[in-house]
Amino acid sequence: MLSIIKPGLLSSIQDLGRFGYQKYGVIASGVMDPLSHRIANILAGNQENEPTMEVTLMGPAMQFERDALISICGGDLSPAVDGAPVRLWRSIYVKKGSKLSFGPAKSGTRAYIAVAGGFAVPEVMESKSTYLRAGIGGFHGRPLQAGDEIEFNPPGRFSQTIVEHLATQAGDQTFAEMEWSVASDLIPLHRKDPFIRVMRGRQYDLFSEDSKHRFFSEPFEVTPQSDRMGYRLKGPFLALELPDELISEAVSFGSIQVPSEGNPIVLLADRQTTGGYPKIGQIATVDLPLIAQAKPGDKILFKEITHEEAQLLFLKRETKIKQLVNGISLKFR
Repeated sequence: MLSIIKPGLLSSIQDLGRFGYQKYGVIASGVMDPLSHRIANILAGNQENEPTMEVTLMGPAMQFERDALISICGGDLSPAVDGAPVRLWRSIYVKKGSKLSFGPAKSGTRAYIAVAGGFAVPEVMESKSTYLRAGIGGFHGRPLQAGDEIEFNPPGRFSQTIVEHLATQAGDQTFAEMEWSVASDLIPLHRKDPFIRVMRGRQYDLFSEDSKHRFFSEPFEVTPQSDRMGYRLKGPFLALELPDELISEAVSFGSIQVPSEGNPIVLLADRQTTGGYPKIGQIATVDLPLIAQAKPGDKILFKEITHEEAQLLFLKRETKIKQLVNGISLKFR
């Protein structure tokens, strides 16, 4: 079990999402940065869809009430155990009574904490994600608060093997980090002004030639009116060639809609199930972690790629994740 001392700006329990219920108006929800979530679970010896704690900008402070194997991936929010800095993208053994806290955000916006065994929260509609607006899933359907006590399940056999390895290194220290980390080519580079690879959206051809050109050549700024549902961007005015009324249709993670005022909205984890605004683009799956780690004030440049290029990039990344899983298994065979 762990106890929340300070909740941070927004901390919630999330998994990869609640799918199969959008036809009933239930959003998918889930983590904003699926890659960091998956790798955090892998490093903790979990299945990739075990729930993690998603923390935002100003991270929480918590105390572990029993020994635990954890990992922290995603944005660098200056994590520390009992005041000593700990590194991201690696397995970490923490002893009972240790306190995990976060400081200033050095890069990125969101970090993911996985604990071996996974957080023991109930499954709602086949997911343990917190649907914040509906108040379901996760830990009582809400963001974490000071005083919350969250149970986690016993670690599996593989996680226990990692624990035994790190426990011998800890000695009198309250924690021990794994000596190796995830390969650098699998860790996203959280730049302040990222390039985001985008495919043309379903209504791309309805936009004016000037709007198409500016969309792929000029920067857009993430505004403070952004949240887990979507990022509102500010930049060059985008408009259709001719006014048109569209029938609402399904939207997905990374769809880029353009309302009549001409400023695009990037739909994210808590997106609605359908939308009627024209979609000028769709962010490639491999770059969803980059957009998820952008913060208000960051400027984004969109780079056009084809569906085929996006698929190849995705397959290349999935191959690297499989290599990570196999590599860890070989180390503890």
